[in-house]
Amino acid sequence: MPKSKSRPPQHQPWESGWSPDATRVPGTRRLWLAGALAIATVAACVTAITVTEQQPGDPSPKKDQAGAAVPSGPGLISYPTPAPSDGSPPATKRSSPSARTTTSAPEPQGSASVTRPADPPKSPSTQPGSANPKPPATTWRSVRSVNYPDRYWHVSGGAVRLDPVRGSESREDSTFKLVKGLADSSCYSFATADGGYLRHRQFVLRAEHDDGSALFEQDATFCARTASSPGAVMLESVNYPGRFLRHENFQLRLQPYQHSGLYQADSSFRLVGGLA
Repeated sequence: MPKSKSRPPQHQPWESGWSPDATRVPGTRRLWLAGALAIATVAACVTAITVTEQQPGDPSPKKDQAGAAVPSGPGLISYPTPAPSDGSPPATKRSSPSARTTTSAPEPQGSASVTRPADPPKSPSTQPGSANPKPPATTWRSVRSVNYPDRYWHVSGGAVRLDPVRGSESREDSTFKLVKGLADSSCYSFATADGGYLRHRQFVLRAEHDDGSALFEQDATFCARTASSPGAVMLESVNYPGRFLRHENFQLRLQPYQHSGLYQADSSFRLVGGLA
């Protein structure tokens, strides 16, 4: 049996006459590995793109999300507003009356009141559309002080003072006819028994006869505002908004509103039944 001839070194084929096998393509195993790696890379890229397209940022909603976006979709309860049966539009809510509107004529020892706002109210003439109650056409009233309940408005020497009740003449001079405001029908004017009116002149309340001028009508018109004392009112001038009638040294004057307890007490009055 012939001996097997040892394979000469491959790096010296010319010395022994041996030549390498040329039928096998060199690097075939590496090519297969490179191809498999490329296929795996492509598959990973395709998978990543597919997952990215299915994220929540996708503008097109899913099937279950599209159904939830519609209020009337299946499984949801909606509460539509029923239409009126008679075809008329639904009634709107009325806005609450403003705290600055004119109060109605208070009854003797009067009605309940609401705490007065911090700032003085404006004249109703500057608030168009506000519902102001109309004072009675003819009502005899006397005006009593809140912090001096034994004293009333009293015409003395042409001026109006805060005096205690005396005889019958004093009672007549302390009783006034409460009428609609000469300059604003939603406010008040105080007529005297002799046909005059109470008006402020130089910010002092006086009893004078109507001269027919627009200034007199404005000076003789006062708007009632809710006072801090129950059943009391504050009387604001029409042509001087922010100024209220206040007694000072028992004389009635028109003074600007002040944030003090003394001012509010001095400018709060109750309209009671006539003394005469």
